[in-house]
Amino acid sequence: MGSIRWDLAGCLLLSWIICYFCVWKGVKSSGKVVYITVTFPYVMMIVLLIRGLTLPGALDGIRFYLSPDPTHLANPQVWMDAASQVFFSYAVCTGCLTSLGSYNKYTNNCYKDAFALCLLNSATSFVAGFAIFSVLGFMSYELGVDISTVAESGPGLAFIAYPRAVAMMPLPQLWAACFFLMIVFLGVDSQFVYLECLVTSISDMHPSFFLTGHRRKLLLLVICGVCLVIGLCMVTEGGIYVFQLFDYYACSGIPLLLLGILETICIGWVYGADRYYNNIRDMIGYRPSLYMKYCWKFITPCLSASVLLFSVIKFTPLTYNNTYHYPWWGHVLGLLLAASSVLMVPLWCLYSLTVTPGTLRQRVKMVTAPADDMFRAQGETCTSTKCTENKPKDTDLDEASKDLGEGLLHGEGPTVV
Repeated sequence: MGSIRWDLAGCLLLSWIICYFCVWKGVKSSGKVVYITVTFPYVMMIVLLIRGLTLPGALDGIRFYLSPDPTHLANPQVWMDAASQVFFSYAVCTGCLTSLGSYNKYTNNCYKDAFALCLLNSATSFVAGFAIFSVLGFMSYELGVDISTVAESGPGLAFIAYPRAVAMMPLPQLWAACFFLMIVFLGVDSQFVYLECLVTSISDMHPSFFLTGHRRKLLLLVICGVCLVIGLCMVTEGGIYVFQLFDYYACSGIPLLLLGILETICIGWVYGADRYYNNIRDMIGYRPSLYMKYCWKFITPCLSASVLLFSVIKFTPLTYNNTYHYPWWGHVLGLLLAASSVLMVPLWCLYSLTVTPGTLRQRVKMVTAPADDMFRAQGETCTSTKCTENKPKDTDLDEASKDLGEGLLHGEGPTVV
């Protein structure tokens, strides 16, 4: 890997210090920070878009952006990259939405929030494409080459291709500063949201311990310190190779798809789509579309499983810049990183079943039942009778866990707690 690049290590340290103070008071501090970290990138994106559209060759870049090549649909890596981008962009299966949503009131309209999030995220990505490819079109015009030769994917687009294009513009320092400030704000914003997710998850597991005194702040400090030490391997001379190894195996692709499949099975079949559907009805006061129920039970798990199976069959080993081939132990390390997150699900299921008293059927009923604190929050914020009607009774739990219990007795392992 080579020696540590201390200038990059200093930037890494600064980013974790910023994240620590953004999160150290919980959502009270992070909620105020996002007013800046979210608003500023939108302003910069609009400025860069307007500037890019006024450059010569911008229309060629826009035309390239809006002209897809259907032949790439036969490439399984395209589907894997698209699925990974959707999962990462929406923070699906990472716990962020769950952790941040836990701070909402019980009657918050999560159904409307989900649609608003999807529309805003998709619109932002679509508009950002115009800002990027208009400048890349200008770069291809200045160099006299086809735009496909200057358009890159991954980190190369943000840190190589786009800066080269900006360097050809008038006042390159100004536009480069605007672009990289936008990148920094987006990175810090994502970083402290994931940090808030991790701290919230651990604190909620042991609230009596971590929510007393300054223990939450100490927990946050320990997590930041551990992440800083782990990140040092990515700011070495060969850090980009380590970064791509983490990105390819651990942070996207197969692990996220597997977690997505397990979550939808948990919601649609273990907990029960009807019960979950009624929970949302009690929260927002009306019935969501039945299409959502079919998504939880059939559409989402089937699509995710299809993409996963297609990707596994057509799996291609990781390469860097299509030239460097990782050694065999690098791929083994990557697979271990991928398994480290996915294996937590069955391991936690086995642990929960082990520590829960009673027969196997009673254990299954206990670990698949809703938490009591959900009904306490339900009673505090909702006064209608339907808020208590939906609380599952013992007979409901027996029926909900009957099939699962029979499967366990025949040797089938649980998928989720």
